[in-house]
Amino acid sequence: MGRILATLEKRLAPLSSPQAQLDRLHEVELPASFETSLAGAGLFPLRATGIDILQINVGRRCNQTCRHCHVDAGPDRKEVMSREVMDACLAFLERHRIRTFDITGGAPELHPDFREIVVRGAATGAHVMHRCNLTAILLPNYADIPELLATHRVEIIASLPYFQSNETDAQRGEGVFEESIAALRLLNGLGYGRGDGLLLNLVTNPVGTFLPGNQVALQARWKQEMKRRYGVVFDQLYTITNMPISRFLEFLDERGKVEEYLTTLANAFNPVAAAGVMCRNTVSVSHDGTLHDCDFNQMLAMGLTAQAPRTIFDALTDHGMASLSSREIALAPHCYGCTAGSGSSCGGAVA
Repeated sequence: MGRILATLEKRLAPLSSPQAQLDRLHEVELPASFETSLAGAGLFPLRATGIDILQINVGRRCNQTCRHCHVDAGPDRKEVMSREVMDACLAFLERHRIRTFDITGGAPELHPDFREIVVRGAATGAHVMHRCNLTAILLPNYADIPELLATHRVEIIASLPYFQSNETDAQRGEGVFEESIAALRLLNGLGYGRGDGLLLNLVTNPVGTFLPGNQVALQARWKQEMKRRYGVVFDQLYTITNMPISRFLEFLDERGKVEEYLTTLANAFNPVAAAGVMCRNTVSVSHDGTLHDCDFNQMLAMGLTAQAPRTIFDALTDHGMASLSSREIALAPHCYGCTAGSGSSCGGAVA
């Protein structure tokens, strides 16, 4: 009886730390470990194929508190990237001629030097991407940012759970959908999403414990509905699988659905998606300068494997870059989220 009560108390305890989350994921008995699934596809050990994308997480402060957020971001978070780390990231971008500079958060706009990051990033010649929750750019202190992004031809990747208010507000907070539509109209007014090179892509994730639908079919429907209902246009729709991390993991754990959801992901393992996962050509930098294979690993405090640089400062040398480009990827059960069905990445479906 004591062991049963101890197990129950453990499962009811908040999954507040990265280690507690990893422990919870490893408790689940899956049909096969992620490593075994990769081996069956001839992909183990999984290795990087180069570095095409530098993704930086500038902090966890956000004006929203979304139920599915794998970053656990919100208005009360204090983490912010220092100027020292910011300068090192921009030096890495320029020194190694990285093709794509991906800025995420939290709400990246809330970083005190966000404008400088955009301007200096674009000056390196990299393609700059900004991950936007849409409502932050409506705040008075950030009203100049949409025009700044347009001036520097920054691609905007905007999150929007659904094209109707009920589903979106249930996940992100009351009134968020209406503000999101206002922001999209503002961006359209600046030329975004109109086929003239100012890219506006939307990101949707399921409002529940299931895999996203077919990205191509959903994109066609979303384009029709967004234009018909709200007069909004955009370039592409990206579908993202809800990752069993942070708030979404707590959501699953509270409902006793961690095992069910992880098993669903594992049973949908797709070798084609696994071969194209984003960690193979990306390096993720935390606000404190530590390096990770992806933003998901970053939230679980999973650093890079041995022999790879530990921080962005270590990666500035040619040797550091070479080690990053061929490193072995750190793995855990949540990795099934990126390889289930059509796959899931920061750029949507993989396969």
